[in-house]
Amino acid sequence: MSPIEATPALPPKRLKMVLAIGAVLALAAVAAGLAVRASDYHQLVKWTDAQEVPTVSLLSPVVGEQGSTTLPGALQAWTDAPIHARVGGYVKRWNVDIGQTVKAGDVLAQIDTPELDQQESQARADLARAKARAHLAGIGKKRWSDLLASHSVSQQESDEKTGEAEAADADVQAAQAALDRIGALESFKTVVAPFPGTVTARNVDVGDLISADGGGSPLFRIADTQHMRLYVDVPQNLGDAVTPGMQVMLTVPEHPEQTYKATLAGRSGAVNTHSGSQLVQFAVDNARKDLMPGDYAQVTLPLKANRQLLTIPATAMLFRANGTQVAVLEAGNRVALHSIHIASDQGTTLVVDQGLKAGDRVIDHPTDSLAAGDQVQVAGGARAHTA
Repeated sequence: MSPIEATPALPPKRLKMVLAIGAVLALAAVAAGLAVRASDYHQLVKWTDAQEVPTVSLLSPVVGEQGSTTLPGALQAWTDAPIHARVGGYVKRWNVDIGQTVKAGDVLAQIDTPELDQQESQARADLARAKARAHLAGIGKKRWSDLLASHSVSQQESDEKTGEAEAADADVQAAQAALDRIGALESFKTVVAPFPGTVTARNVDVGDLISADGGGSPLFRIADTQHMRLYVDVPQNLGDAVTPGMQVMLTVPEHPEQTYKATLAGRSGAVNTHSGSQLVQFAVDNARKDLMPGDYAQVTLPLKANRQLLTIPATAMLFRANGTQVAVLEAGNRVALHSIHIASDQGTTLVVDQGLKAGDRVIDHPTDSLAAGDQVQVAGGARAHTA
């Protein structure tokens, strides 16, 4: 067997150099690893802190803009009257039905009144009897006046005859008045339209028994729909928006694409204690007969500019135990909760008269967990909200 050759050993000086270089490389690797670890740690801490601070968007309230508000309204005929019978009897015939247009004086119905006819005959007989008595009393008065001139009767007897004649004349007048009253009632046998309009109800038929006390249903109902009255309950805080000669626009459900103009006709001048609003009346031209009595209307009421009113979107509102609030961003990006008073709720927007001031940075879409004093970060600059 041949002998194995031995590997020559490194010199001690060179061995120390190799070990030193290896130690330096190891230390550099450890230092690099620690640096990377520290950088990752700091980035994680920064990301965690950023996640703990919520991001919010801001808006600026609109100050004193002139706009409009929509209020519900009710339409009524300019003149609307129930037609009752003035005399009792039976319906002989009716001439008009619902939906027909009538003029003033048009005959609506005829009433047969046999009892009233008999009363008229009796009143005529009473008048004839009263006239006969008055004629006889007048003859007696003249005779006794002649006898008094010849001193054949006393003054007392002549005065008595004169009084009887005057009483008989009064009876004639009373009988004539009774006949005239019955004659006036006879004219009510013909039911006529008191004004031009449209028949909106007919509650009678041939043969119906009619009572003259007025306590039953009306025979007919007539409405003048050439012009309409629009009634709107305006909240107290919007009362100054109602000015003389103002005009509003309205729509009705059956004609959603059509708008109609109405002009102020009057206002109640008093606030209803139950609703906190005042009743305002507008006049509407209805020549085309598009509008109907009893219609529900959406009324657009123009508003005057008010520097004390601020408008914010409804999305900025918070419902808390302390009432309605909004979150306002103050110095240092700290949150403050302001209690507000809503002057008018217009659905997507709110008109605020207390709790906010011009220039406040209001947080939009605040989270339920947002509390006073919280630190937040802003996603973007404050934007102006348009009412």
